Amino acid sequence: MKIFLIGMPGSGKTTLGKQLATHLQVEFVDLDTEIERAESKPISDIFLYQGEDHFRIVEAKILREWATHQRSFVMATGGGAPCFHHGISVINEYGISVFLDCPVEELAERVKRNRERPLLLATDEKELRERLERMRQARLSCYLQAKIVLPQPSLSTVLKSLDIRK
Repeated sequence: MKIFLIGMPGSGKTTLGKQLATHLQVEFVDLDTEIERAESKPISDIFLYQGEDHFRIVEAKILREWATHQRSFVMATGGGAPCFHHGISVINEYGISVFLDCPVEELAERVKRNRERPLLLATDEKELRERLERMRQARLSCYLQAKIVLPQPSLSTVLKSLDIRK
């Protein structure tokens, strides 16, 4: 079983992904970590020195490599991974996509503590919320192609939506 958690930065993909992988006794994969490993540098440096286009190409390549693996896993994708280079099609072809849909206010509270998100660097909280809202609107049609959409994501709602008993 391959489960791909998709959604905005701060939606809980990594936190819930680790919990779900532990519960299912499968490997947890963080796509951003895999990109950093492949490129031997942090994502912020990839954006700074090679640009977003290069990042998205590498992201799509690594997503496809993992999607076509035979083994089971739970993956926390990057927020944009499903939205570029046919990512959502790859995800839906090879696994189960779960969109963790959180309100922008909650996302802003979570991401304002993390300064390592290059697309969300903002001067103040108002600008951060506006960026998140624009990003969410731009990506929502892609995210809604997920096989499962969870407006209140938690481990129990993910398990229930996958029809897995605790």
